[in-house]
Amino acid sequence: MTTNHSHNSFFSMIKNNGEECSPEKEDLEPPIEGAKEYESCESEDSEMPHEAKRVLVHLMRQGVIISAQHQKLFELVCRYETYVRRHLSEVFLQLILDRKSGIAFVASLENEFASDDSDDESTSLISKRTLPLYDTLILLVLRKHYQERESTGEQKITIDIERLESYLTPFVPLTDHSSLDRKKLVARVKEMVRRKILSTIRGSEDRYEITPIIRYVVNAEFLESMLAEYTNLASNADNAACLKDEEML
Repeated sequence: MTTNHSHNSFFSMIKNNGEECSPEKEDLEPPIEGAKEYESCESEDSEMPHEAKRVLVHLMRQGVIISAQHQKLFELVCRYETYVRRHLSEVFLQLILDRKSGIAFVASLENEFASDDSDDESTSLISKRTLPLYDTLILLVLRKHYQERESTGEQKITIDIERLESYLTPFVPLTDHSSLDRKKLVARVKEMVRRKILSTIRGSEDRYEITPIIRYVVNAEFLESMLAEYTNLASNADNAACLKDEEML
């Protein structure tokens, strides 16, 4: 299934806006800061059912709910969708609910009432930061792997560190390293787990499940062009390095 969303998502999709792709264009939004303050919502809105408040607090804390991990909470999101959407909209946020994929997450809501001189940071609880090239490459190869396995009908799509490492090998010239650093890769994978893009598999230390969130992180329609561009950049960098070595000889 190919999903194309244009909204400003919790994980800020990597997408083409008619501009040439460059590492500086990719952003990844971190978890919402100060979410504990929203525990007070229980006393502020007496009309909101207790269970709806419970799931709202979880969303504000974690940013995302995946049915495979929290089935009861996901069912509550579906049941109290109207309440959750209404409360989030009051603070310029929105609920993205994908029942088929079993995911729900918080996204920034474009503020139609903001003045022209206001910035996004002043009207959103979700702040952005530039996504490093290394993280971008990991997301791209994860999305590619997910897309290929999904097209064959697989429901639970997994990947291990060795396979991920092999996918990243062609891009080594872009990372300013002669080889992949396994410790660095494992550290970035753990960060992907924290952001719910990957989830650990019980009994397996180096194998992970790719969650449906990856669909929203990387736009499928733009995936191939991004991979092609980075592959071309890596090839040129590799050729340049070889020519330099030859000149030294």
